[in-house]
Amino acid sequence: MSLFLFIPLCLVSIILGWLFRWIYAKFKLTSIEQKAVRLSQEAIKEAETKSKELIIETKDRLLREQQEQEREARERRGELQRTEQRLLKKEENLERKQAELDLQKGELEDKEKEADEREAQIATQEAYWASELERVAKMSSQEAKQQIIEALQNEAKRDAQVIINKIEQEAQLRADKIARDIIITSIQRLATEVSSDVTVTTVSLPGDEMKGRIIGREGRNIRTLETLTGVDVIIDDTPEAVVISCFDPVRKEIARVALERLVQDGRIHPARIEEVVIKATKEMEQVIMEEGEKVIFDLGIHNISQEMIRALGRLHFRTSYGQNVLAHSKEVATLAGMIAGEVGADCDIARRGGLLHDIGKGIESDGDANHAELGADLAKRLGEDPRVINAILSHHNDIEPSCVESVIVQIADAISAARPGARRETLDNYIKRLESLEGIAESFEGVEKAYAIQAGRELRILVNNDSVSDEGAKEIAKDIAGRIEAELRYPGRIKVTIIREMRVVEYAR
Repeated sequence: MSLFLFIPLCLVSIILGWLFRWIYAKFKLTSIEQKAVRLSQEAIKEAETKSKELIIETKDRLLREQQEQEREARERRGELQRTEQRLLKKEENLERKQAELDLQKGELEDKEKEADEREAQIATQEAYWASELERVAKMSSQEAKQQIIEALQNEAKRDAQVIINKIEQEAQLRADKIARDIIITSIQRLATEVSSDVTVTTVSLPGDEMKGRIIGREGRNIRTLETLTGVDVIIDDTPEAVVISCFDPVRKEIARVALERLVQDGRIHPARIEEVVIKATKEMEQVIMEEGEKVIFDLGIHNISQEMIRALGRLHFRTSYGQNVLAHSKEVATLAGMIAGEVGADCDIARRGGLLHDIGKGIESDGDANHAELGADLAKRLGEDPRVINAILSHHNDIEPSCVESVIVQIADAISAARPGARRETLDNYIKRLESLEGIAESFEGVEKAYAIQAGRELRILVNNDSVSDEGAKEIAKDIAGRIEAELRYPGRIKVTIIREMRVVEYAR
């Protein structure tokens, strides 16, 4: 095929292809436009349908809301009508009550007027009768009031005095019962042993030949022992025994320990005796301190000086009527603490005062002061509490107790001394001494009764008020004390108390 024929054919083919595509595109465009028109018409119809539906639905909703509002409005109108009716009823009630109140107010005003008139009449009558009473009684109203007040006051005083007397009697009975209960309870709680000692002690010997060695050549050994210790060594025919006698238990104990060691050692001569006595004396000092420390530890008492502890330890070797003084002091401290706890007093002060009340018996002194004064001086010098010092001074009534703890120490001391078996004294001598005390007192003119109390430490005498004057009572007390000093032998001091009183007794029937 030639080139000239191929080119036209190509041009014809291109033209035909373009024409065909144009025709197809135009047909396609027409189809799309028709479809768009159809879709647009359908959309318009659908929109119109929906618009109609919305209009109808809106109308229905508005109708329902209108009906609901009308219903609510009807209900509100009904409620308002009911409320209005209630308010009208209340207003009617208020008006009725106001009318009643107005009526009552009028009645009250009338009654007040009547009351005022009646009060004025009564006042007039009172003034009239008061003037009549004053005229008849011949005294003013103020004078009558004063007499009535005085009569009422006197009657009230008598009634009050009767009540006070009754309360005092009941209180006294109750106080006595409580005091007995406290003392009995304290005694029951106390469980101490009775400790006693004597003024002589015995030292056992291995054989009678030891007596000669104790005596020594020309008695030099026994003289040395007696000189160094201050005791009496009694060597008699008692088999295998030597008796040591001394009123000072400390010296007696030193002599006993020294003699026992000399007997065990067998070497008995003046130089050895002196060496053993010095050693026993040092050991005794240690024992004294240990005894004092033991008792304050057992009682739980603190802040005791060494000098006080040494004095307490010496009490372990002292006796009073056969009763060990340290055991007695410990017992008094225990009892005082118990009683103080029962009555609400200071237990520590009471216990301390009970322990130290006889501390003067453990002090060596050449003066004429009694053990209470010596103990009080020591306690004061060592800075003890004033209540403790008062308890020491007043436990034998040398001075008046200034606090309840001092009274408790007195009670505890009396309980400890009076317990059965606590103190040993020949019963016949004891009774005879008390009878002698009462007999001396009753022999004086004007004495009605005499009582020996406090284990013979006090003589209480009742004298006749008519036959003995105050000055005469003083002279009788002085004369009785002088006769007791001259005629009787007794330990310590005896207090003579004269009681002169006047009693008037009347009976209310």
